[in-house]
Formats: sequence, structure tokens, C-alpha cells
Amino acid sequence: MAKIYQLHPQNPQQRTVEQITQELRQGSVMLYPTDTVYAIGCDLTSKSAVQKVRQIKQLSNDKPLTFLCSSLSNIASYAQVQDRAYRLMKHLVPGSYTFLLPATKSVPKLVLSPKRKTTGIRVPDHPICQELLRSLSNPIISTSAHLPDKEGEFPTVGADKALLFDSLDNLVDIIIDDDVESGFEVSTIIDFTTENPELVRQGLGWQAAQEWLDFVA
Repeated sequence: MAKIYQLHPQNPQQRTVEQITQELRQGSVMLYPTDTVYAIGCDLTSKSAVQKVRQIKQLSNDKPLTFLCSSLSNIASYAQVQDRAYRLMKHLVPGSYTFLLPATKSVPKLVLSPKRKTTGIRVPDHPICQELLRSLSNPIISTSAHLPDKEGEFPTVGADKALLFDSLDNLVDIIIDDDVESGFEVSTIIDFTTENPELVRQGLGWQAAQEWLDFVA
């Protein structure tokens, strides 16, 4: 069974945050709230934990994993950000947006798209995520938490939080409960790996992203 931690949604208790990040450094996998849906995550630098996340989500090694960074400047350590991408991103971070970018060598191979050498990065607008990032001092894997169906697939995003906790209780090591209802909208994805940036998934806040894409085109 997972260890459940209660955190205030706006003012996360520092002592509890430190306890959680200490476990993340030791390879724990957590179920945690974000500014979109609940996510499954771990320390980006923990190979065993990243592999466990893949097993939970039934993702093969050729499927890239998104991770969270604390700021736009932090993204530059893990991805190549061209001027056009930077101009758009500075208007959208922090927020509910995933940016597909060419990865730097700082991104572990187990996280990358192996053929394209690209990665997905978010800067969340969520106090708990930001405090975890601050305390851990590493990016955090963020893949949306799904409820498995009868066939063992994971089609449902943003499911009822109680059901989500029960379903994943024996799969993750840590569950973070912020006493707020789970979100139901995934992030908007913007692809910066081609010459012309493109909105490739309409999620939370996609209209604003499209307006800024048109503006900086």
C-alpha cells in the first residue's frame, strides 16, 4: 500500500514536502496533483523509478515521458529553446502547457523519444508541484494518471479521485492528497521540434496558446 501524504493545496507544509522528496531521491514513485489532472511521477534522475512509471502506465521504452521543470530558465538545461519558442513560452509559463522540444544531453535516454531525441516539458502553475521541484532540485516525471479498465488498459483521464487512489494504491509508493477535486482536462501540447510550431493537442488553455502561436508566427 502507498503512503498517503496530506498537503495544503496553496501552502504545502515544508516538512512534509521534504519527507516526500527524500523518498523520491530513494526511487519512490508518486501519484500527485498538478494544474491539469493527477499525475504519476518520480525523480527524473532515478532510472529504477522511471522504469517503474513505465511499467505502471504500460509504456514501452520508445514512448517519451513528459517531465516538469520549475521555470523557463530551468527548461534551457534540458532542451534547446530557439528564439521563436522562447517568445511564445514566456507568455504561457507557468501553466497547463506541454512543450515538445529537442532534448539536451541532460535528459536521460529512458525518458526520450529515441528516434527523434525530443522531450516534453511542462512548467506547472501549481503550488505543490513547484514546492516539490524546489525541494528535490531535479525535474519530476509527469504522466497523467489513468484508471485501468477491465482489460488492464488505461483509457480514463481525470477519473474520480477516490477511485484513482484505490486503483493505484498498490502500484505507487506515495499518494499526495490536496483535498481538492481532481482535474479532468489534460495539458495542451505545442510542438517546437519542427520549423513551424504547431498545437498538436487541445487541452486546458488551448485557445490562449493558439492566439499566441498566431501572434508570434
